[in-house]
Amino acid sequence: MEILHSKIIGEGRPLVILHGFLGMSDNWKTLGNQYAQNGFQVHLVDQRNHGRSFHSEEFDYEVMSRDVLRYLDQHQIEKTSIIGHSMGGKTAMQIATEQPQQVEKLLVADISPKYYPPHHQPIINALVQLDFDHISSRKEADESLAQHLNEVGIRQFLLKNLYWVEPSKLGLRFNLDILKNKMDEIGENISSTATFDGPTLFLRGDRSEYILPNDFPGIHRHFPNADIQTVEKAGHWLHAENPRQFFEKSFHFLNS
Repeated sequence: MEILHSKIIGEGRPLVILHGFLGMSDNWKTLGNQYAQNGFQVHLVDQRNHGRSFHSEEFDYEVMSRDVLRYLDQHQIEKTSIIGHSMGGKTAMQIATEQPQQVEKLLVADISPKYYPPHHQPIINALVQLDFDHISSRKEADESLAQHLNEVGIRQFLLKNLYWVEPSKLGLRFNLDILKNKMDEIGENISSTATFDGPTLFLRGDRSEYILPNDFPGIHRHFPNADIQTVEKAGHWLHAENPRQFFEKSFHFLNS
């Protein structure tokens, strides 16, 4: 039985944070430290096929939800608040609707319960072109990605996954072979009958199109007690683009 890798910071009320597609727990280290300094024991979790967690050919929200529930059991956490961004938000929704008694509060960052058509193909195409037989530095990897991806921020986000597989060979922490074949799973909607009536906050970036006003009724159908708020001057990576406002809104919700 494999348990998800995590970094645990601080002491106090448990708070699990789930990263998005192609991300990892380290993306949340700065905010995680802030929550930890304010009374939380923060669990920065790598989901399967990401970060330092195990690789598996199984990859959908049901198995990712079970991974987190197994993690909670392993760490003897009976009830926790959860923050989930994008793919992590979908995992968090799955957990909350399946096991509501284990979720104190649910915070979903820039994703709704609906189906999203596959849209990561340009990023996957760029990653597939990385030839680590000839790339020996972060700079060379960035130059390769830049031939396919113009946005510096996206390239920097992806390059955080670089690591030395051995002293002279770089690689990527996420399981690209599986993820490129399972992209359809990332956009899946949660079950039409799934509901969670506990305290819920959806945060959306004002420059993002992941949560639009016409998504609000669907959110409230699944999460009748949901509040929907907007983080200013932020796109899909709202926690990185406006971390101050993200922390203020999230901490107020978690502490209320």
